[in-house]
Amino acid sequence: MTETSDSHPRRDVRGVQVFDGFLDAVAQAAMVADVRAIARAAPFVVPVTRRGQPLSVRMTSAGLLGWVTDRRGYRYEARHPSGVPWPPIPDSVRAVWDAVVPGARPPESCLVNWYGPDARMGMHQDRDEGDFNQPVVSISLGDDALFRIGNVERGGKTESLWLRSGDVLVLGGAARLLHHGVDRVAPGTSTLLDAPGRINLTLRVVSDGTSVPSR
Repeated sequence: MTETSDSHPRRDVRGVQVFDGFLDAVAQAAMVADVRAIARAAPFVVPVTRRGQPLSVRMTSAGLLGWVTDRRGYRYEARHPSGVPWPPIPDSVRAVWDAVVPGARPPESCLVNWYGPDARMGMHQDRDEGDFNQPVVSISLGDDALFRIGNVERGGKTESLWLRSGDVLVLGGAARLLHHGVDRVAPGTSTLLDAPGRINLTLRVVSDGTSVPSR
């Protein structure tokens, strides 16, 4: 089941709120089915950097806007690279947002990352959005991942923790612009998915609040 944030214990890691095991097994399985529906409507793509270097994760999105990267750079777009609109954010995913950040504006984008056993994500900030007062919510499904949290400025000491299937993170307030990344995935630590790997769902408010994106 999806709990409320008040009924579930949390811990603070450098200002990042960590809800361990927020989603139970039934809720996780239902969310995976919803992710598969997203991928049928907007298939996963292999993103590349501005220099044309492929990332090790595969990506798709749901919501009014999707985050994309290609030779034109990092940005949000209203449509999948194939030209189809992004599917809506599933109710199961939106329910997590409403539970852990009840005072926030509705999420406009849900980035879906598929991490294979060898995938990783370098240290980065989420700063392509227009309102840094709005939080970022991250949901983990599948194999464990070693998540590293740094500082607002690049460099310096970092802190790492293992994220397990059903865990939820909130980056908000002073932690909103912390650098963070995924150093590695531990294949075989979960039986949720059909193959070794991990799904990460990242919910964000994109607009600055003066205008709301529409299809």
